[in-house]
Amino acid sequence: MYIQSGELVIISRGSFHFRFNSKFLKSLRFCIIELLLVVSIVPCFAAYNGIIKSYESRAVSLRTAEIQNQCTILSNQLNSYNYLADTSSEVINASLTQLTNIYNGRVMIVDNDLQVVKDTYSLDEGKTIVSEDVIRCMKGHSTNFYDKENRYIAVTSPVMEGDSERISGVILASVSTDTIEDSLEILRTKGSAIIGIVIILMLGISLFIAGRIVRPLRRITESIADVSEGYDDEVLHVNTFTETKQLSEAFNKMLGRLKQLDQSREEFVSNVSHELKTPLTSMKVLADSLLAQEDVPIELYQEFMGDIAKEIDRENDIITDLLSLVKMDKTAKDLHIKSVNINELLELILKRLKPIAETKNVEVVLESFRPVTAEIDEVKLTLAFSNLVENAIKYNHEGGWVHVSLNADHKYFYVKVADSGIGIPEEDQVHIFERFYRVDKSHSREMGGTGLGLAIARNAVIIHRGSVKIYSNEGEGTTFTVRIPLTYVA
Repeated sequence: MYIQSGELVIISRGSFHFRFNSKFLKSLRFCIIELLLVVSIVPCFAAYNGIIKSYESRAVSLRTAEIQNQCTILSNQLNSYNYLADTSSEVINASLTQLTNIYNGRVMIVDNDLQVVKDTYSLDEGKTIVSEDVIRCMKGHSTNFYDKENRYIAVTSPVMEGDSERISGVILASVSTDTIEDSLEILRTKGSAIIGIVIILMLGISLFIAGRIVRPLRRITESIADVSEGYDDEVLHVNTFTETKQLSEAFNKMLGRLKQLDQSREEFVSNVSHELKTPLTSMKVLADSLLAQEDVPIELYQEFMGDIAKEIDRENDIITDLLSLVKMDKTAKDLHIKSVNINELLELILKRLKPIAETKNVEVVLESFRPVTAEIDEVKLTLAFSNLVENAIKYNHEGGWVHVSLNADHKYFYVKVADSGIGIPEEDQVHIFERFYRVDKSHSREMGGTGLGLAIARNAVIIHRGSVKIYSNEGEGTTFTVRIPLTYVA
């Protein structure tokens, strides 16, 4: 058991190192280091290879020109001493030996019969040589050839006969390029050392730059981690780069929004608790009053029970509206979209609300400018328009009016609900769509409102990709304008 545990620890460590390495290789820091190294090292290798090839080409070209020049001088001397006919000239032989020793090469003199009359290596004298370069040179074309693999340069130069233009022979010189290769090797060694130093320097610079770039992102990550544990009251300011500044501003905006939503949620829970508790408290007081009295008159008993029934109805209305809000908060996939005649929908809504309007002697008028058919969730928009019209009736003056109009263009349909009611103060207009918000709580309670109607209406419009706006002056009435797309787009 102990050995097995020990093995498990070793395996776990290996797995940890693997995960660590995999995590680092996928990190932005590693990508930045890799990019900087590639950007800096690739040009170095390109320059290194370019310098080596350029030096080699230049050195070979100079050596070839130098040998070609020496062969031309030597060919003039051969012509002067008629060396092809008599190879015993000590001056020419001394020049050939000197050329061979200086350039560590070999020189052969070939006559017009392609026979080798002189070989500084004394290997092929008297033999016939058949070479493409020699034949071409016999025709008047000097040649040169560089054999990199075998490290030599071969040069041919014609030997003229007397003062004529006739070629009587060819000088074939082969010289070693070992000195060029030695210089290239030194150059390669020094170049490799320089590239190694550059790699080490760039690695250090890359680590520094990558750390500097990643550091602001790490600070942002830490701040986001703080949010997961609980809201951080500190505002994030990471202005190192334009992108991190924008990211910080977006994060602060998101954090502010989250705090606002959390605060709204707390207020909502508090309001729900208060609104649900108020009817219960009233029922409790009424019930306790009945229980505390003996021989309660039937009239008082009926009155108290009627009040309790009203509070129960009020509790039921609040719960119903809360359930409607929950349904409105769900995603658009819960919508039941179908093509609906909006004219008939509004007529039906006003017909249902006509009894409420008659009790307050409020005139309700529907004006349709054209037939409108749209893709909507009929239940949810019916609830929204009903709440708007019902509010316009409830918060109206005795003998007032409510004007509902319907219009459309090629993309949207518009429903306007205008009334001659009490109006809404300007400072309250930004809050009226909040849940449980009331401009005048006592007056609203008399009207039987729950404070959720406008929140339900707004949510119903929003999930249809629409908008709702309010225009109101205190004491002069209120107008709600709703815009909904004719074709629903999920």
